Amino acid sequence: MRVGAVIVTWNRADQLALTLDRTLAEPFDVVWVVDNASEDHTDQVLEAATSPRLRVIRLAQNIGGAGGFHAGVAAALAAADCPDWLALFDDDAWPEAGFIQALKAAKVDATVGVLSAAVRYPDGKICEMNRQGQNPFWHVGAFLSALRPGQKGRAGFKVTDHQLAPTSAPIAIDNASFVGFVLRTATARAVGLPDPDIFIYGDDVLYSLRLRRAGWRILLSPSLRFLHDCGTMGEGFVYRPLWKVYYHCRNGISIARMAAGPLIYPLALAYYVMIWWRRGHKCPAEQRPTYFRLMRLGIWDGLTGRTGRSALAHDIAALAPPSRER
Repeated sequence: MRVGAVIVTWNRADQLALTLDRTLAEPFDVVWVVDNASEDHTDQVLEAATSPRLRVIRLAQNIGGAGGFHAGVAAALAAADCPDWLALFDDDAWPEAGFIQALKAAKVDATVGVLSAAVRYPDGKICEMNRQGQNPFWHVGAFLSALRPGQKGRAGFKVTDHQLAPTSAPIAIDNASFVGFVLRTATARAVGLPDPDIFIYGDDVLYSLRLRRAGWRILLSPSLRFLHDCGTMGEGFVYRPLWKVYYHCRNGISIARMAAGPLIYPLALAYYVMIWWRRGHKCPAEQRPTYFRLMRLGIWDGLTGRTGRSALAHDIAALAPPSRER
């Protein structure tokens, strides 16, 4: 059983140095780092890393996390020594000690295309943005739970703290994030690569749903543990920097369409828009107008099928005054 890793990085050289140190401490057979045209001293960090297991892919331009994972998985599949499994993660995340040992001890059958790790912050708290879940439009119980009075929306179809405990048994899920996303390479050959046109956000959920629709199983395996030292999410799931709201909403349209299917899609879209609207009201008051402009732009571009990187989203966000909460 050969295990590789794909790490996507952009302008976080110091964080990448830590991630590489922790990753190479584990017996991965090969580690691909995809440099998304970084403009800091990332090249120096990569040149200083002399491990023969390290392979660097330097991209000519920043094509986002989605494009980076597409390039990294493609390189792994094309390699003569392609591993059996690939752990995907960002430059601010890394596997806990013993990860490879736990992965090789996991008992999975040939129908499992992905094993997903439990992800926590360095302080031990569960990383909410990486909490796995079920597709509420495929599971009536999860959908009704999400709508139940007093229930906090997504909590109705996300895994619980108990299910993420290291001693809990593996459970089937429908979606997982690209942090501790351990992909069987045979599955990638069968289903294809992550969509590079998403740019950022939602590429992991869309890929998960593609795998599930193709008949592959995804298991949350809590014995696999990752740490994620991220600062993307503020209180109430409001993104920072604010321009990320655009991609969250734009790509969320595609997620709603794939998750629900053509018949239930309008209901799913209404549900998602309601969630985004509520989050906007949790922004600092001075940022709300910009949030809602980005939200509207993202919804419009999602409905009209626009993908890739949006300079307009960055321009709009630049108009927002800095948050007093930072």
